[in-house]
Amino acid sequence: MTEFASSLQDFRNQFAGTVLIPGDSAYDEHRAIWNGMFDKKPALIARCTSREDVALSVKYARKNDLLISVKGGGHNSAGNAVCDDGLMIDLSAMQDVKVNPQNRTALVEGGCLLGRVDEATQEHGLAVSAGIVSHTGAGGLTLGGGFGWISRKYGLTIDNLLSVELVTAEGEIVKASADENEDLFWGTRGGGGNFGIVTTFEFQAAHIGTELYTGPVVKHFEDAGAYIHFHQQYVRTLPDEMTVWMVLRHAPPLPFIPEEYHGKLVILLPFVWLGDPDEGEKLIQPLRDFGDTIGDGSGVKPWTGWQSAFDGLVSHGARNYWKSHHLKYLDEKSIEVITRFAAQMPSEECEVFIPHMEGAPSRIEPAATAFPHRYTPFVLNLHTRWQEKSDDDRCIAWARDFHDATRPFSKGVYVNFLSEEGDARVREAYTEEVWAHLVEVKRKWDPENVFRMNQNIAP
Repeated sequence: MTEFASSLQDFRNQFAGTVLIPGDSAYDEHRAIWNGMFDKKPALIARCTSREDVALSVKYARKNDLLISVKGGGHNSAGNAVCDDGLMIDLSAMQDVKVNPQNRTALVEGGCLLGRVDEATQEHGLAVSAGIVSHTGAGGLTLGGGFGWISRKYGLTIDNLLSVELVTAEGEIVKASADENEDLFWGTRGGGGNFGIVTTFEFQAAHIGTELYTGPVVKHFEDAGAYIHFHQQYVRTLPDEMTVWMVLRHAPPLPFIPEEYHGKLVILLPFVWLGDPDEGEKLIQPLRDFGDTIGDGSGVKPWTGWQSAFDGLVSHGARNYWKSHHLKYLDEKSIEVITRFAAQMPSEECEVFIPHMEGAPSRIEPAATAFPHRYTPFVLNLHTRWQEKSDDDRCIAWARDFHDATRPFSKGVYVNFLSEEGDARVREAYTEEVWAHLVEVKRKWDPENVFRMNQNIAP
């Protein structure tokens, strides 16, 4: 036996989970990630079942000089969950959630999907402020910041993070919180997976009940210029309990959209109201009244159902390329650029996603966490999605040209919305002050850049 094979056997003997190599029956299933553009083949996949498995995997990779990638939900558009020829540390079997309804806290293992977190917390009428697609990994979303339907009221996901347990680059298991390893805790709140592999997150949850007034209102795309001008003013007057986002896309075949609009460009206005439905109805009515409304899916709905309502539009396996900005404003010039490019979408699966931010996250000091862009009112995410490899150049060119044309109206980027865009673009996710602090934390906790399959902060 070679030295490598011998050490691999030792690794397998000590490892409680499953180790897969090319040729194993489950290998292809577990190396697959959400973004179908990536077809990488790791030398090993370590399907961990515990923090000890994760620690052992890190030590084994370092001993054998193997590149490490970390898969939670495998949902990030940049495809960093999988690597060629290295060790993929797969957390997806670590799905345990423990809820303390008295303290309104949730202990969430690092491989959990958001749907699992929602399912467990909703047993007690609770929710963690997190993302909007149930098959997103809670870990990756959290480490980059995390926002969703209740963030304007309750803060970003990282603003509700109480502590983490993680495996360091040395393979040690440590805890970090506001009172323990404070620098590490600061870095995990927005700095991505640069400092370790989180095996457990402790979140503060909010009591929201199990049913909320939600729904998309659907408008004519032909009215987009005038509508967006109205929208950007009106939504900024709304209380934190109301979140209204805007999506420009081809209409999916939903029952509340008339059939003649299916497959045509429309404006979708999904919203969530945390309060009495009658009061929410009054706040949404001006959106309905501006121009023509061609569809309305509003109503009181179960939270878990709403949280998975858009899963089908972002299912696994398609080819995805994202470009994004934080928008400083939506004015006449930026609206003209957005509507012009939106009218030229290269596939019916693409969408222009413009969430309204502000609210509770904007009342936290920018350098208090590693998520500093808290004051910009809107995000622009160009979610370019298609099926055939032959369409890659055309679809990617649309996203890049659109992104370049909207750069004058932007300031920074949300790190979780980055594709493979280079080191300089990663730095734009942070301010100079926050970047300098992140580099300090990286030098202390990962001076050899063991964790570099990410939006990397080099030591």
